[in-house]
Amino acid sequence: MHFDHAGIATGDADALASLYCELFSTRIAHEERFDGLRVLFLDLGGGYFELLEPVEEGTISRYLDRNGPGIHHLAVATEDIEATLARAKTMGVDLIDEEPRPGAWGHDVAFLHPKSTGGILVEFVQH
Repeated sequence: MHFDHAGIATGDADALASLYCELFSTRIAHEERFDGLRVLFLDLGGGYFELLEPVEEGTISRYLDRNGPGIHHLAVATEDIEATLARAKTMGVDLIDEEPRPGAWGHDVAFLHPKSTGGILVEFVQH
């Protein structure tokens, strides 16, 4: 496994992308609308910043209302998401997703509950 991306909730993905692209000398590697969100992936050369801007009510809009902009989750890439989820469950980690589901950029994803992972929403992602 390896670090894949940090999901960052924002009310203005264009402004944040502009800042980060200049600040980190990077580029937008992928952009899409997915699950009520506008999602931009910025290539950091060993992982991504995934900018999450809500375009309708949902999880990220509620997150922004409660917490304001900032890191929403950290994602770790795995070659076998089902086996990784099974291992986490065996270890007693509370799963948000018992089974992988479709995620942005066509990846399979599954989330672990922050109460089991030191207060961090952890996402497993399989490309």
